[in-house]
Amino acid sequence: MALDREAIGGWVNKLQSIADRFAEVEKRVSDPEVASDQQAFAALMREHRRLKPMAEKARQLVACLANWDEATSWMDSEDADMRELGAAELPALTAELEQGVEEAKWMLLPHDAADDRDAILEVRAGTGGDEAALFAGDLVRMYVKHAEDRGWKHSWVGMSEGTVGGFKEAVIRLEGEGVFGWLKFERGVHRVQRVPATESQGRVHTSAATVAVLPVAGEVDVDLNLNDVRKDTFRASGAGGQHVNKTESAVRLTHVPSGTVVECQDGRSQHQNYERALEVLRSRLYDAARAEADAERAAERKSQVSTGDRSAKIRTYNFPQGRVTDHRIGLTLHALSAILGGDLTAVIEALHVADRAERLKNL
Repeated sequence: MALDREAIGGWVNKLQSIADRFAEVEKRVSDPEVASDQQAFAALMREHRRLKPMAEKARQLVACLANWDEATSWMDSEDADMRELGAAELPALTAELEQGVEEAKWMLLPHDAADDRDAILEVRAGTGGDEAALFAGDLVRMYVKHAEDRGWKHSWVGMSEGTVGGFKEAVIRLEGEGVFGWLKFERGVHRVQRVPATESQGRVHTSAATVAVLPVAGEVDVDLNLNDVRKDTFRASGAGGQHVNKTESAVRLTHVPSGTVVECQDGRSQHQNYERALEVLRSRLYDAARAEADAERAAERKSQVSTGDRSAKIRTYNFPQGRVTDHRIGLTLHALSAILGGDLTAVIEALHVADRAERLKNL
């Protein structure tokens, strides 16, 4: 099959424009004036890291396309040896170009700026009573271990422990490169099928927990009128150290217009808990605005891997069979212990591959 030179050239040109932007960013990060503005410099460095592989791919494809054009011209030569050389070179160059362009298409997919942000992870027990709280605890440990394995930092925002262990609710802040982008497909209903410790007849029960992953939002992302926020304080409870139950350090914020409620009690002071709760409140409002925008675009593209519906059943952890099944992409892995132990990479990578393949259809 002959190579579509015009189409290939079009993709190379698109990638070259990204490479030009990379060169501009690379120049700006060395500017002392930019370096003095920490926030602007950090944003440029994130863009630099994101664009660098595209710039390298552009250089590779530009060189390969030039070699392909040269080999093609040899095929029209009156010299038999040159025609033979062209015929020998073209198959490998054609394969390299086609593979390189397929890789470039993935790189050129629209980038969501929120993917670069830190994230708020919220895990809540669902149906199943005490067993659901225990399962929520399993999920929290799974995500914390995964975060540690990836070199991320985590800090507790708030928690409500179950009566026999686990969590009724746990809210954790995760900090690191591309945290939200990596974890955003984890939101939804997670189910567990296993025999609870309290089950005397050995029957398998199904319980559930809900996971939400929110991009951390700053003041500039949300127009939040503090006059619309009611602040209440109360004594902290549960794990937390010396300050627990001694002072009203815990904070509850209620955004009156939306009814959104945030509690934070893990900080060492009321001020710290207030700032953390305010950040979570902004993040929830920002996430709600993003979800509304996504819903408006849903008619244009319905992705198999959804990030917006928290009520969607996305994954089942089956203990009797030692398997984990992600229902969105039909992926089943018989690696329950490893996954609950934090080894989520295979599952998350498969979700990203499915999402990119879906979005490629609309590129």
